[in-house]
Amino acid sequence: MASLAPLLPALRATTPGAPASRSVRHLGPNWYASVMGTAIVANAGAALPVDVPGLRTACAAVWTLSCAMLLALVAARTAHWVRHRDQARAHLLDPAVAPFYGCLSMALLAVGGGALLVGRDWIGLPAAVALDAVLFTAGTVIGLVAAVAVPYLMVVHHRIESASPVWLLPVVAPMVSAALGPLLVPHLPAGRAGEALLIGCYALFGMSLIATLIMLPLVFGRLVTGGPLPLALTPTLFLVLGPLGQSTTAASAFADTAAGVLPAPYAHGFAAFAVLYGVPVMGFALLWLALAGAMALRAGRRGMGFTMTFWAFTFPVGTCVTGAAALARHTGLAEFRWLATGLYGLLVAAWLVAGSLTARGLLSGALPAGPGRVPAGPRPAKARTR
Repeated sequence: MASLAPLLPALRATTPGAPASRSVRHLGPNWYASVMGTAIVANAGAALPVDVPGLRTACAAVWTLSCAMLLALVAARTAHWVRHRDQARAHLLDPAVAPFYGCLSMALLAVGGGALLVGRDWIGLPAAVALDAVLFTAGTVIGLVAAVAVPYLMVVHHRIESASPVWLLPVVAPMVSAALGPLLVPHLPAGRAGEALLIGCYALFGMSLIATLIMLPLVFGRLVTGGPLPLALTPTLFLVLGPLGQSTTAASAFADTAAGVLPAPYAHGFAAFAVLYGVPVMGFALLWLALAGAMALRAGRRGMGFTMTFWAFTFPVGTCVTGAAALARHTGLAEFRWLATGLYGLLVAAWLVAGSLTARGLLSGALPAGPGRVPAGPRPAKARTR
């Protein structure tokens, strides 16, 4: 992962005379998950409530890599839309691919938030604020569009047989905005701007949370009634951790920012809410992590091979790291510090595996030469006996 191998498709797409059409035709929006998974390694490392020598410098380097990956993928995806509009439209009408358009929003937001968390060490605070402001605005707008457009397509155009964890991708994007938006509040002009941004992030929090609460029972019901997901889709079970960890992070971010921005009663309320909401949600996240981990081990024993869905092992776990680290700050409990540290070790291991296998696929030409999509839907109920 230390190499720039993940950038090869975009480089081929933008190099004159290169066979760009073959390299980007099947480059779907799911590739933005690699940017999310890389940026969260930096962001979560910066949030850890422990002092590890050299960690911040390593996180800044990883953030720089995520910036390069984002630029390359945006260029490659632009070439995809310009040269292969038929395939781009097919992606939008494919219920297995369309939800991944939420990944573009989250990739922009994660890289933008990382600019203020660790990138400022290398590019300076003014540049970090400007970069985050641009990426936060673009990511939030794209996330809101995806949160409406993708469910609309699911209702009107998609023909869906059963629920999938990837449904969460477009609706969790506003939660990422809610968690990272408060980072910009201290850098806004004095006055109502900071209050408006914080309240707006709280509205995004509610939007995403309620949509998630509607979809989670469908996902769990699909598992209970339909049996395990196909092997290639098993990693997507980790996507459920995303809204759980990110909402815990967001609740703590509101509490950290509200003092001095909102009137005292509301600031105190956010401080209490950060713990009263975050602790039980983190408890459920650990329950789901155990379930998803057991299902992943089962799939591994049955021959689950590498696909781009392996990136689902990264960003969702990273949100749990930031959530646990935030709870450690607000409760002062050492148990949350150790939980954040342990989850971060899991995150780094998952990132190294997904990154190295992705780089190997790119160098060998196996990626993204294939159809570039996850399986269309789960197998029938008899799959649970396999």
